[in-house]
Amino acid sequence: MPSKLGIIAGGGALPERVVAACRSKGRECFVLALKGHANPKTVADVPHAWVRLGAIGAAIRLLHNAGVDELVLAGPVGRPTLASLRPDVRGAKLLAKAGVAALSDDGLLRMVIQELETEGFCVVGAEDVFDDLLTPEGVLGKVSPDRLAETDISQGIEIARAIGSFDVGQAVVVQQGIVLGMEAVEGTDALIDRAGALRRDGPGGVLVKIKKPAQEARADLPTIGATTVEAAAKAGLRGIAIEAGGSLMIDRAAVVETADRCGLFLIGVTVPS
Repeated sequence: MPSKLGIIAGGGALPERVVAACRSKGRECFVLALKGHANPKTVADVPHAWVRLGAIGAAIRLLHNAGVDELVLAGPVGRPTLASLRPDVRGAKLLAKAGVAALSDDGLLRMVIQELETEGFCVVGAEDVFDDLLTPEGVLGKVSPDRLAETDISQGIEIARAIGSFDVGQAVVVQQGIVLGMEAVEGTDALIDRAGALRRDGPGGVLVKIKKPAQEARADLPTIGATTVEAAAKAGLRGIAIEAGGSLMIDRAAVVETADRCGLFLIGVTVPS
Protein backbone atom coordinates (compact mmCIF):
# COMPACT_ATOMS: atom_id res chain seq x y z
CA MET A 1 0.00 0.00 0.00
CA PRO A 2 1.29 3.50 -0.80
CA SER A 3 2.12 5.75 2.13
CA LYS A 4 -0.27 8.44 3.35
CA LEU A 5 -0.02 11.59 1.23
CA GLY A 6 0.10 15.05 2.76
CA ILE A 7 -1.60 17.73 0.65
CA ILE A 8 -0.74 21.35 1.36
CA ALA A 9 -3.80 23.02 -0.13
CA GLY A 10 -3.93 26.47 -1.67
CA GLY A 11 -6.81 27.80 -3.76
CA GLY A 12 -8.55 26.58 -6.88
CA ALA A 13 -9.78 23.13 -7.84
CA LEU A 14 -6.49 21.24 -7.84
CA PRO A 15 -6.40 20.28 -4.12
CA GLU A 16 -9.83 18.70 -4.37
CA ARG A 17 -8.75 16.80 -7.48
CA VAL A 18 -5.70 15.42 -5.64
CA VAL A 19 -7.94 14.27 -2.79
CA ALA A 20 -10.22 12.54 -5.32
CA ALA A 21 -7.22 10.86 -6.95
CA CYS A 22 -6.11 9.47 -3.59
CA ARG A 23 -9.57 8.09 -2.93
CA SER A 24 -9.76 6.44 -6.35
CA LYS A 25 -6.49 4.65 -5.60
CA GLY A 26 -7.39 3.76 -2.02
CA ARG A 27 -4.60 5.95 -0.69
CA GLU A 28 -4.90 7.72 2.65
CA CYS A 29 -4.35 11.47 2.66
CA PHE A 30 -4.19 14.39 5.06
CA VAL A 31 -4.89 17.95 3.96
CA LEU A 32 -3.09 20.91 5.48
CA ALA A 33 -5.34 23.76 4.34
CA LEU A 34 -3.91 27.29 4.11
CA LYS A 35 -6.18 29.86 5.73
CA GLY A 36 -7.46 32.47 3.32
CA HIS A 37 -6.53 30.37 0.29
CA ALA A 38 -8.00 26.84 0.46
CA ASN A 39 -11.67 26.21 -0.24
CA PRO A 40 -13.48 24.73 2.80
CA LYS A 41 -15.20 22.32 0.39
CA THR A 42 -11.83 20.67 -0.24
CA VAL A 43 -11.56 19.46 3.36
CA ALA A 44 -15.24 18.86 4.09
CA ASP A 45 -14.91 15.09 4.57
CA VAL A 46 -11.19 14.35 4.71
CA PRO A 47 -8.71 14.40 7.63
CA HIS A 48 -7.32 17.92 7.74
CA ALA A 49 -6.07 20.90 9.71
CA TRP A 50 -5.99 24.63 8.99
CA VAL A 51 -2.85 26.74 9.27
CA ARG A 52 -1.89 30.26 8.29
CA LEU A 53 0.75 30.75 5.61
CA GLY A 54 3.51 32.01 7.91
CA ALA A 55 3.12 29.34 10.60
CA ILE A 56 5.91 27.10 9.30
CA GLY A 57 6.66 25.45 12.63
CA ALA A 58 3.00 24.65 13.29
CA ALA A 59 2.59 23.28 9.77
CA ILE A 60 5.55 20.92 10.13
CA ARG A 61 4.28 19.65 13.51
CA LEU A 62 0.84 18.95 12.04
CA LEU A 63 2.31 17.06 9.10
CA HIS A 64 4.54 14.93 11.33
CA ASN A 65 1.63 14.21 13.68
CA ALA A 66 -0.48 13.12 10.70
CA GLY A 67 2.16 10.51 9.81
CA VAL A 68 2.79 11.59 6.22
CA ASP A 69 6.07 11.04 4.38
CA GLU A 70 5.24 12.34 0.92
CA LEU A 71 3.89 15.83 0.28
CA VAL A 72 2.32 17.66 -2.62
CA LEU A 73 1.75 21.42 -2.83
CA ALA A 74 -1.51 21.93 -4.71
CA GLY A 75 -3.31 25.11 -5.69
CA PRO A 76 -2.28 28.76 -6.06
CA VAL A 77 -1.33 30.97 -3.13
CA GLY A 78 -1.47 34.73 -3.58
CA ARG A 79 1.81 36.59 -3.21
CA PRO A 80 2.05 37.51 0.49
CA THR A 81 3.03 40.72 2.23
CA LEU A 82 5.07 40.78 5.40
CA ALA A 83 1.98 41.81 7.35
CA SER A 84 -0.12 38.95 6.00
CA LEU A 85 2.54 36.30 6.70
CA ARG A 86 2.50 36.77 10.50
CA PRO A 87 5.28 34.19 10.88
CA ASP A 88 5.72 31.99 13.93
CA VAL A 89 9.20 31.58 15.42
CA ARG A 90 10.37 29.11 12.80
CA GLY A 91 8.79 31.13 10.00
CA ALA A 92 10.52 34.28 11.26
CA LYS A 93 13.89 32.52 11.18
CA LEU A 94 13.27 31.41 7.61
CA LEU A 95 12.28 34.92 6.53
CA ALA A 96 15.38 36.37 8.15
CA LYS A 97 17.54 33.86 6.28
CA ALA A 98 15.80 34.28 2.93
CA GLY A 99 15.41 38.07 2.99
CA VAL A 100 13.42 39.76 0.22
CA ALA A 101 13.60 36.61 -1.94
CA ALA A 102 10.95 35.10 0.32
CA LEU A 103 8.38 37.61 -0.92
CA SER A 104 8.61 36.49 -4.54
CA ASP A 105 6.52 33.56 -5.79
CA ASP A 106 9.48 31.36 -6.67
CA GLY A 107 11.55 32.44 -3.68
CA LEU A 108 8.83 31.57 -1.21
CA LEU A 109 8.14 28.20 -2.85
CA ARG A 110 11.80 27.20 -2.91
CA MET A 111 12.22 28.24 0.71
CA VAL A 112 9.20 26.23 1.88
CA ILE A 113 10.15 23.12 -0.12
CA GLN A 114 13.73 23.18 1.15
CA GLU A 115 12.51 23.45 4.74
CA LEU A 116 10.09 20.56 4.27
CA GLU A 117 12.85 18.42 2.78
CA THR A 118 15.14 19.12 5.75
CA GLU A 119 12.36 17.63 7.88
CA GLY A 120 12.51 14.39 5.91
CA PHE A 121 9.43 14.90 3.74
CA CYS A 122 9.56 13.93 0.07
CA VAL A 123 7.95 16.73 -1.98
CA VAL A 124 6.42 15.65 -5.30
CA GLY A 125 4.45 17.36 -8.04
CA ALA A 126 0.68 16.98 -8.41
CA GLU A 127 1.28 15.26 -11.76
CA ASP A 128 3.08 12.49 -9.87
CA VAL A 129 -0.04 11.74 -7.87
CA PHE A 130 -2.46 11.10 -10.73
CA ASP A 131 -2.23 10.62 -14.48
CA ASP A 132 -3.34 12.84 -17.37
CA LEU A 133 -2.67 16.10 -15.55
CA LEU A 134 0.24 17.41 -17.63
CA THR A 135 -0.76 19.19 -20.84
CA PRO A 136 0.09 17.15 -23.97
CA GLU A 137 1.58 18.66 -27.11
CA GLY A 138 -0.54 19.67 -30.07
CA VAL A 139 -4.09 20.77 -30.80
CA LEU A 140 -6.66 19.52 -28.29
CA GLY A 141 -10.18 19.61 -29.61
CA LYS A 142 -11.82 20.51 -32.89
CA VAL A 143 -10.51 24.04 -33.46
CA SER A 144 -6.98 24.83 -34.67
CA PRO A 145 -5.13 28.17 -34.61
CA ASP A 146 -4.70 29.92 -37.96
CA ARG A 147 -1.51 31.64 -39.13
CA LEU A 148 -2.32 34.93 -37.37
CA ALA A 149 -3.02 33.10 -34.12
CA GLU A 150 0.24 31.16 -34.46
CA THR A 151 2.10 34.46 -34.78
CA ASP A 152 0.37 35.77 -31.65
CA ILE A 153 1.30 32.55 -29.82
CA SER A 154 4.98 32.89 -30.77
CA GLN A 155 5.03 36.49 -29.62
CA GLY A 156 3.21 35.58 -26.43
CA ILE A 157 5.76 32.89 -25.60
CA GLU A 158 8.63 35.34 -25.90
CA ILE A 159 6.91 37.92 -23.74
CA ALA A 160 5.83 35.38 -21.13
CA ARG A 161 9.41 34.10 -20.91
CA ALA A 162 10.63 37.66 -20.39
CA ILE A 163 8.23 38.52 -17.56
CA GLY A 164 8.73 35.06 -16.06
CA SER A 165 12.48 35.61 -15.83
CA PHE A 166 11.70 38.45 -13.40
CA ASP A 167 9.23 36.27 -11.44
CA VAL A 168 6.38 38.55 -12.50
CA GLY A 169 3.81 36.13 -13.96
CA GLN A 170 3.15 33.21 -16.27
CA ALA A 171 0.63 34.52 -18.79
CA VAL A 172 0.10 37.12 -21.49
CA VAL A 173 -2.72 37.99 -23.91
CA VAL A 174 -1.80 39.00 -27.47
CA GLN A 175 -4.22 40.11 -30.18
CA GLN A 176 -3.05 40.70 -33.75
CA GLY A 177 0.48 41.37 -32.53
CA ILE A 178 -0.65 43.79 -29.81
CA VAL A 179 -0.09 42.90 -26.16
CA LEU A 180 -3.38 43.44 -24.34
CA GLY A 181 -2.07 42.44 -20.93
CA MET A 182 0.57 40.63 -18.92
CA GLU A 183 -0.08 38.69 -15.74
CA ALA A 184 1.29 40.08 -12.50
CA VAL A 185 0.05 39.80 -8.92
CA GLU A 186 -3.62 39.93 -9.98
CA GLY A 187 -3.61 36.41 -11.51
CA THR A 188 -4.82 34.89 -14.77
CA ASP A 189 -8.56 35.43 -14.29
CA ALA A 190 -8.11 39.16 -13.76
CA LEU A 191 -5.72 39.31 -16.74
CA ILE A 192 -8.37 37.74 -18.97
CA ASP A 193 -11.02 40.20 -17.76
CA ARG A 194 -8.70 43.16 -18.35
CA ALA A 195 -7.76 41.92 -21.82
CA GLY A 196 -11.44 41.55 -22.69
CA ALA A 197 -12.02 45.20 -21.85
CA LEU A 198 -9.11 46.20 -24.13
CA ARG A 199 -9.88 43.95 -27.11
CA ARG A 200 -9.66 45.38 -30.62
CA ASP A 201 -11.92 44.79 -33.59
CA GLY A 202 -11.15 41.76 -35.72
CA PRO A 203 -9.87 38.29 -34.77
CA GLY A 204 -9.73 37.84 -31.01
CA GLY A 205 -6.67 37.54 -28.84
CA VAL A 206 -4.80 34.51 -27.53
CA LEU A 207 -4.01 33.61 -23.94
CA VAL A 208 -0.49 32.19 -23.68
CA LYS A 209 0.49 30.58 -20.38
CA ILE A 210 3.88 28.98 -19.71
CA LYS A 211 6.04 28.24 -16.69
CA LYS A 212 8.72 30.71 -15.64
CA PRO A 213 12.30 29.95 -16.73
CA ALA A 214 13.37 29.24 -13.13
CA GLN A 215 10.05 27.71 -12.09
CA GLU A 216 9.99 25.29 -9.16
CA ALA A 217 8.45 22.39 -11.08
CA ARG A 218 6.87 20.73 -8.04
CA ALA A 219 4.55 23.64 -7.28
CA ASP A 220 2.67 26.45 -8.99
CA LEU A 221 2.97 25.15 -12.54
CA PRO A 222 0.71 27.03 -14.98
CA THR A 223 -2.79 25.59 -14.62
CA ILE A 224 -6.06 25.92 -16.50
CA GLY A 225 -9.50 24.38 -16.13
CA ALA A 226 -12.86 24.65 -17.81
CA THR A 227 -13.55 27.93 -16.01
CA THR A 228 -10.44 29.42 -17.64
CA VAL A 229 -11.81 28.54 -21.07
CA GLU A 230 -15.21 29.99 -20.23
CA ALA A 231 -13.60 33.23 -19.03
CA ALA A 232 -11.50 33.45 -22.21
CA ALA A 233 -14.60 33.00 -24.38
CA LYS A 234 -16.48 35.65 -22.43
CA ALA A 235 -13.56 38.06 -22.91
CA GLY A 236 -13.65 37.54 -26.69
CA LEU A 237 -10.44 35.56 -26.94
CA ARG A 238 -10.25 32.90 -29.61
CA GLY A 239 -7.82 30.47 -28.13
CA ILE A 240 -5.48 29.34 -25.39
CA ALA A 241 -1.89 28.13 -25.77
CA ILE A 242 -0.37 26.44 -22.72
CA GLU A 243 3.01 24.80 -22.30
CA ALA A 244 3.10 21.12 -23.21
CA GLY A 245 4.72 19.01 -20.49
CA GLY A 246 5.15 22.06 -18.26
CA SER A 247 1.60 22.92 -17.25
CA LEU A 248 -1.42 21.31 -15.64
CA MET A 249 -4.88 20.84 -17.14
CA ILE A 250 -7.54 20.04 -14.57
CA ASP A 251 -10.07 17.53 -15.98
CA ARG A 252 -8.76 17.56 -19.52
CA ALA A 253 -11.91 16.10 -21.05
CA ALA A 254 -14.03 18.88 -19.57
CA VAL A 255 -11.54 21.55 -20.66
CA VAL A 256 -11.50 20.28 -24.26
CA GLU A 257 -15.28 19.91 -24.36
CA THR A 258 -15.69 23.48 -23.11
CA ALA A 259 -13.24 24.82 -25.70
CA ASP A 260 -15.11 23.01 -28.49
CA ARG A 261 -18.46 24.29 -27.25
CA CYS A 262 -17.16 27.86 -27.04
CA GLY A 263 -15.41 27.66 -30.42
CA LEU A 264 -11.94 28.29 -28.99
CA PHE A 265 -8.75 26.50 -29.95
CA LEU A 266 -6.71 24.84 -27.25
CA ILE A 267 -3.12 23.87 -27.93
CA GLY A 268 -0.18 22.52 -25.99
CA VAL A 269 2.97 24.27 -27.22
CA THR A 270 6.63 23.39 -26.84
CA VAL A 271 8.65 26.22 -25.32
CA PRO A 272 12.29 26.48 -26.45
CA SER A 273 14.76 25.99 -23.63
